[in-house]
Amino acid sequence: MQGRLLPKYQGRYQAHPVGYWQDEFYIASKNGLDCIEFILDFNDAEINPLLNEGGGDEILSSVESFGVAVKTICADYFMTAPLHADDEAVAVRSNQVLKRLIDRSGEVGISDIVIPCVDHASLDNEDKVENFIRAITPVINDLEKKEINLSLETDLAPDPFLDLLERFDTIRITVNYDTGNSAALGYDPEEELSAYGEKITDIHIKDRQLDGGPVMLGQGDADFDRFFKKLREFNYSGPFIMQAYRDDEGIEIFKQQLAWIRNRMGILNAC
Repeated sequence: MQGRLLPKYQGRYQAHPVGYWQDEFYIASKNGLDCIEFILDFNDAEINPLLNEGGGDEILSSVESFGVAVKTICADYFMTAPLHADDEAVAVRSNQVLKRLIDRSGEVGISDIVIPCVDHASLDNEDKVENFIRAITPVINDLEKKEINLSLETDLAPDPFLDLLERFDTIRITVNYDTGNSAALGYDPEEELSAYGEKITDIHIKDRQLDGGPVMLGQGDADFDRFFKKLREFNYSGPFIMQAYRDDEGIEIFKQQLAWIRNRMGILNAC
């Protein structure tokens, strides 16, 4: 996850590191990583290379220079300004941002845009679900043309999440699976994957305690062994994005956790 190998940006736990994001490509390449999942924040969105003029060329230049791909985006923007917001002006503006993000994604070869539907953006009632479906439906044609997935990260239990996915008539609405968030919610990974495992196209690796915040990998309630064993049934070929616990500096604590998770993953690769 972008920023995890660098000192915190403005002291924020997760944010696009404005002004020094390019530095992370060198560090990632030296640590054997294949990709960086970019972040689009609500703050500073217009100066993010995912939206600003010439940003696509700048991203591709870094990818070419260091051999570290950018294939996925975590669109945290939509946690602050949900696509299904009750405020119509917010919803319209967010829909415009999503369309621009899809266009830029097509330029730089993005496969997945993660849409977080958690916390302030949770789909915790039917009105929000209906608003969300209405917001997403107009962009489905563009997703299919550009072969881009909207990978949904939700706090829904397995059956309601599957119900939501089945309300879209497209293969381009998929699942972002977050190992830590599911553990914090008390969900069973085998039950979750049995419901929608074939629809997962992006995985965030983190650990959390039940009803608690992030902790070092292996110190929380995420059952990685059961998760990876079940995941192998689906021939998953997407990225594993390290979104694990971080400190102020990032790199050394990242290395410890990368070694830990690679041991758990066996022959699978992490990035």
